[in-house]
Amino acid sequence: MTKKEWLDKGYIDEPIPDNVDIKAEIRRMCKEKNAVIMAHYYTEGEVQDLADFVGDSLALAQKAAATDADIIVMCGVHFMGETNKILCPDKTVLVPDLNASCSLAESCPTDEFEKFVKSHPDHTVISYVNTTAATKSLTDVVVTSSNACQIVESFPKDTPIIFGPDQNLGGYINSITGRNMLLWNGACHVHEKFSVEKIARLKREHPGAKVLAHPECKGPVAKIADKVGSTAALLKFSISDPAKEFIVATESGILHEMQKSAPHKTFIPAPPDDSTCACNECNFMKLITLHKLYNCLKYEWPTIEVDPEIAEKAVRPINKMLEISKKLGL
Repeated sequence: MTKKEWLDKGYIDEPIPDNVDIKAEIRRMCKEKNAVIMAHYYTEGEVQDLADFVGDSLALAQKAAATDADIIVMCGVHFMGETNKILCPDKTVLVPDLNASCSLAESCPTDEFEKFVKSHPDHTVISYVNTTAATKSLTDVVVTSSNACQIVESFPKDTPIIFGPDQNLGGYINSITGRNMLLWNGACHVHEKFSVEKIARLKREHPGAKVLAHPECKGPVAKIADKVGSTAALLKFSISDPAKEFIVATESGILHEMQKSAPHKTFIPAPPDDSTCACNECNFMKLITLHKLYNCLKYEWPTIEVDPEIAEKAVRPINKMLEISKKLGL
């Protein structure tokens, strides 16, 4: 296959011989190339199991900023690779499939967001990390679901704030902090689809189960949850809480780590409202496979590149997030 064909695909799909131990070869290449594999909780379980580090967006950004590896392989979506490249401009950053986009990032086109920001010049701009590098470059500080409330609260109460792009997360923060942030109308296609009615039905079937929900979910889902928090926070709660059953309203990839961490407990994926499927998956995260990871490491492609001018602007709000998080002990 030619490089152009690879570029058109966004990944290398060269067949791997049957006699190759893919997992062993991936680990061998990591050692040989001084590469580190980072994986988000929403990727396939076999990818998580092979990674050097598995985490949510905040933890992945913190690890990227601190790593001494020459190559970072980001097993996650495109904006995560961009964040790593912005923080580590001298390192090679790879994403096994460039088609792994993010519906939330796509819901905030940079040109439209720029007009929105310019129409409210007195506002501080806080952007969720699930945005493109270009959108981050328009931002004063970036947040993740792990630190969003605390960072918003670090600003004086009378500070006018634009929050984008997730209106559900922004609405949740407003309800918790008593703020009245101006919200961009964006959302995640996974977290938007959870059904209150189906969760209530599961609750009736499992009366002892506790409901865990990500703050990207719609308000009614968050209101019926026993715990609302980031992916990492939900994982921690599921391990420490005495309940034996949990109904989990976030991307179903996290159930892999939950089950590994608490094998004696039962984790039930909350279903979406628009299908008969028993779980709710991010089709972008599921594009990352061991096959693509193997070829990605072998050829050191596809690489993530960020325009230097955009990167220079985007790194400031990311660094500000990391600084505030460190100060707050997050």
